[in-house]
Amino acid sequence: MTIVACQQLSPLIANLKHNIDLSVVAVSEARAAGGEVIVLPELVTTGYAFESRAEAKSVAITPSNIIFEKWRSAAGPGHYVIGGFVEDGPGDSVFNSLAIVGDDIPTTIYRKLHLWNTEKSIFTAGSAAPPVIQTRFGMLGAIICYDLEFPELTRLMARKGTQLLTVPTNWPLVERPKGEWPPEVIIGMAAARTNRMAVACCDRGGTERGIEWTSGTSIISADGWVVADSSECTLVIASLDLELATDKQISNQNNLFGDLRGDIYGP
Repeated sequence: MTIVACQQLSPLIANLKHNIDLSVVAVSEARAAGGEVIVLPELVTTGYAFESRAEAKSVAITPSNIIFEKWRSAAGPGHYVIGGFVEDGPGDSVFNSLAIVGDDIPTTIYRKLHLWNTEKSIFTAGSAAPPVIQTRFGMLGAIICYDLEFPELTRLMARKGTQLLTVPTNWPLVERPKGEWPPEVIIGMAAARTNRMAVACCDRGGTERGIEWTSGTSIISADGWVVADSSECTLVIASLDLELATDKQISNQNNLFGDLRGDIYGP
């Protein structure tokens, strides 16, 4: 079993120092609570609602920034941290990125492929597939927020062997019927169930420049059920059996990958 911890934080917009300190403390708290794979929100170092690309550029950092070593140290040996940041790019470009850090892997960077709404005027979209990394707990994958809504991408991650898909997010609150899960959580449940892989979505909280956030952090088992969420606590922890994701046989005669009809809808 693997203990996954998601820290639902409320970063301050464009306050790099505050947010770095906040994230490092959050990693330490998650580790103290038993977290082995620790997930932080999208753009945890900066906040989300930038007024301009120039503002985002002013708090952009590179993969060599000391924050990633601080995350690694706070997590401790054999543990992993996945969190979002504004990555500095060439010229005036910036990327909505995440980093995966651990003491036994090189720092791995992923740039968000699918940009949501006003992100398109701030960020440059990524151009490389998301990473899938072998860890001591199994195959770990990572995407960012709106990426989750593309079944083509989540299926690709599953086909590449992902056992735990981590998803730093910033979900703006939308109306939903009373008693229903946020729609993004339902999408995460579907991705987990149709691919038989665990999914850990770490949302943010609070209100930022008029945007109210969903605070929808959810950890979903490979069977597609939410096993822990932020309805009671912003530090969300669950123990997951990641070995379930290695077996795609769902009945005596059905296999999630073996039943794919590439002859009809492509390989």
